[in-house]
Amino acid sequence: MKKKIVMSMILAAVILSVSAAARMAGSGENREIKEFTAFFAVSGTGPDEENEIMELIAQKTGARCREQWLVGKTAQQAVANYIASGEYTDFISGNVTLYEAGALIPIDQYWDEYPNIRDFMPEEKWDRFRQSDGHIYWIPQFSVVQGESAELLHEGEAFWMQTRVLKWAGYPKIQTLEEYFDLLEAYAAANPLMEDPFHPGQVMENIPFTILCDDWRYFCLENPPQFLDGYPNDGSCMVDVETQTVLDYNTTETARTYFGKLNEEYHKGILDQEFFTQSYEEYLQKLASGRVLGMVDQWWQYAYSVNGALEQMSDQGCGYVPLPVTMDRETKNQWHVRRGAELSAAEGVSVTVSCKDVEGAMKFINDLLDEEILKLRYWGIEGQDYEVNEDGVYYRTPEQRSASRNMEYAGAHFCMYSYFPRIEGMLSDGINAFSPEYQPGEFLDTLMPDVKECLTAYGCRNYVDMLGINDEPGPWYPMYSYSDTLTLDAEAGSVWAQMNRVKRDYLPRVVMTDDFDAVWQQYMEQYTACRPEIFFEEMQRELERRIALAR
Repeated sequence: MKKKIVMSMILAAVILSVSAAARMAGSGENREIKEFTAFFAVSGTGPDEENEIMELIAQKTGARCREQWLVGKTAQQAVANYIASGEYTDFISGNVTLYEAGALIPIDQYWDEYPNIRDFMPEEKWDRFRQSDGHIYWIPQFSVVQGESAELLHEGEAFWMQTRVLKWAGYPKIQTLEEYFDLLEAYAAANPLMEDPFHPGQVMENIPFTILCDDWRYFCLENPPQFLDGYPNDGSCMVDVETQTVLDYNTTETARTYFGKLNEEYHKGILDQEFFTQSYEEYLQKLASGRVLGMVDQWWQYAYSVNGALEQMSDQGCGYVPLPVTMDRETKNQWHVRRGAELSAAEGVSVTVSCKDVEGAMKFINDLLDEEILKLRYWGIEGQDYEVNEDGVYYRTPEQRSASRNMEYAGAHFCMYSYFPRIEGMLSDGINAFSPEYQPGEFLDTLMPDVKECLTAYGCRNYVDMLGINDEPGPWYPMYSYSDTLTLDAEAGSVWAQMNRVKRDYLPRVVMTDDFDAVWQQYMEQYTACRPEIFFEEMQRELERRIALAR
């Protein structure tokens, strides 16, 4: 009964807020709301059709957007279908393929009327997005930071481990690949089963380690060697800072050692026997069950989907923390680079040639970047989703935090427009982060109890403390922002595609084979036959171009 009363009060508050917004806009009930469509080439879910904050934003801005996500196809297949039909949504995940197909409008020809877009980044950064005709066709959604960014979350890649494993071992200092797997092996041998939190009296078999390989997400399998050698996430290559030389992480001794280790762990039963065949959804289900002791992944790819379930298992220690794993203790890790450094010019949000109201679409993006709307997108409604103390600091009550984690309530109430551009870092007041998870007080208060206990045991306050902070290594960073723009029409792009096909084909075989040395040799022969030197010579030229531009 109490829950129903609280929900009724919340809904009443939203209705009052929407009505107030309508009055503020001077529109009343008759105001025409423009409706746009968007397609984002990633798996995802948008807010409910009658989402409350979506409607509030619509009343304030005069527009709403119905989002479509990737379902049943790869991103390449979906984009190819759009290009073949010549019909697009109003907004789309823009990239060089769509640009070359003539599907996108040049936003810089319109943005003088929309200062939130024009001033979104300085000219130097916008220049990274200019295409061969001199125009800009997409706006980045992420990594545009305003003010000092709080380094709390590690959203990037890491070797993650459940807190129960570390607690069982007395919170040891795990820094190397061998130490990581030695601990997983020891814990799994001593604790093969765990209690099923959703079925009292039943137990489940622990999965010591798994890897996500589904479609483009196979980076979880193929790219750890760069991190293990102490390099940051340039994605498609490594860059030697001293010699300013591009290096291939696929052929290093570390790569061979790493995949040899995975092969060993697979045959021991430590590596999930289904790692290669599991879908992204199946992977998330395994993590949400609490059975997976460790994995290598990017935080954003799993946390938003599974942390709600893991919080219910906090007493069993199922929360994850990142570990600074490299090949040896002498190698400094660069898993975490200061926030905002990984701005990629390879893709973003575009307005398509099918949009019948380009000015309205530009205004919608411009309005979403307005600070009042940003606060609605990420914090919600003041007094309902968050409070403000006497010093102007935003915070949430335990009840508000609990409501934000309720998937049914979140779908009906919150509208982040998560794949539209956002300003990260601090709000203009200089004291509040753009989103609750980056607010120091909120971060600490929302940590699962087992994760907080684990961080404290290591003398850390947040995930980043577990890894350390690295500055941007150079003006070239990240190099994947260039390799992601290469198309099959370019020789380097064609070679890059061949290299990736070989890796997708051979790396699972390398991990599962009974004859690692023989299959690794076959893999290297096939990889070399792609002539990867063509790709890396192109990456070297781009590296030198970026360095020259920065001088």
